[in-house]
This record gives sequence, C-alpha cells and structure tokens, in this order.
Amino acid sequence: MAIILHIETSTTVCSVALSIDGSIVFEQTSFEGPSHAALLGVFVEEAIDFLKSKQYQPEAVALSGGPGSYTGLRIGASMAKGLCMGWNVPLIAIPTLQVMALQARHRYEKEDCLYCAMLDARRMEVYSAVFDATLSVVSETSAEIITPDSYKALLNSGSVCFFGNGASKCRTVITSEHAVFLDDVHPLATDMAPLAEQAFRAMQFEDTAYYEPFYLKEFMTTTQKKRLS
Repeated sequence: MAIILHIETSTTVCSVALSIDGSIVFEQTSFEGPSHAALLGVFVEEAIDFLKSKQYQPEAVALSGGPGSYTGLRIGASMAKGLCMGWNVPLIAIPTLQVMALQARHRYEKEDCLYCAMLDARRMEVYSAVFDATLSVVSETSAEIITPDSYKALLNSGSVCFFGNGASKCRTVITSEHAVFLDDVHPLATDMAPLAEQAFRAMQFEDTAYYEPFYLKEFMTTTQKKRLS
C-alpha cells in the first residue's frame, strides 16, 4: 500500500493531499493568495493528524518541483525535505507543468490535441511545456516571450489547448483557429497523485539532502532607488 503526502506551492494556490495507491483520501486547498508560509504548515499538520487517526505510516512525500514562484517553491521544498528526513521516507519531485497538463487532459478529453501548460513569468513571458494526450513531452519546459508566431508550427499541425495562469496573456496574441483556451487550471496536490504513484512504483526518488526545485530562472530582485535629498 503506497501512502504518499503531496505538497503543491508553485503558484499562489497552496494545496496538500494524501493518497493511498493513487486514490485521494485527504486534501486541503486555498486559492486565497500567496500565503504558503502561514497555511502550508497547518495543512500538513491536518494531514498528519489524519494519518495518525487511521494508524497509517507515510511511505513517501511528493513535491510539485517547478517551475513557478521562487518563494513558493522554496517553502514547499523545505517542508517536503524536512518531512522526508523526519519520517525517513523518499522524496518524489513531479514537474509542475505536467501536473497541470494532467488536469487539463481530464477536462478537455481530446486524444488528437496537444496540451500546453503555461505559468506567468512577468510581462509577456511564460514558463511553458507542451505534452501530448498521453502526457509525453512534446516540447521541453522553457521560458518564452509570447508573440503571434509562438507555437505556430504546432498550431498549423492541429489543435493546441493552452491553460494555466500564463495562458490569459496569449488569448489576444495567439489567434489561430486551432488554439483552445481552458480557464481555471491550477497545479493542485490532488492531481499529483497518479504521477507520484507511478514514480513511487518505479523508485524514481530525489536525493533529499541536495534536492533543489526547478526554478528555470534565477531569482530576480529590484534595487530600491536612492532618495533624492
């Protein structure tokens, strides 16, 4: 019996779930903004209480590994690594964009369509990856400036479904008749379960001590301008 705790903090949504052999038995999700520092510990504690009430022992911790918010990913990784070390269980990292693609695939249900997950990366830039209907990677994760020519070759070949909080900036730029846009697709801990279950069975684990999330780009800070006297 594979009991896995799932943690998702890559965007403004904070979510935690527990699965047993791929089936969700507990979940908590907040869409109320970037409050991971306050909520993640609470959600994890509730999940632990659930485990204790059922006398279950976790066998792994799965983390949505990025790309996404630098701060959110660090908070999630710190929590996941601490739990793995405390419980002496392996760490599983699931690509965030693949988690989103799984949800979109279940909602759109088109076999002859490609699925393009997009996370907002400021201005007209997105973090994106393209998957086929089996969730196999067609285009690797990258940071891309969206222009009218973006994904032109894929759109000329057939339908492409765009989704995620970065897809909204594409609606007025990508105007192909083959472009489909899905709203309200967020990376969620509940959608990690089948992917984490597969990784667990294949023993695809991370080195917990040295694991770092997939930030894709270095963290950028802005320097405050000096006040004029």
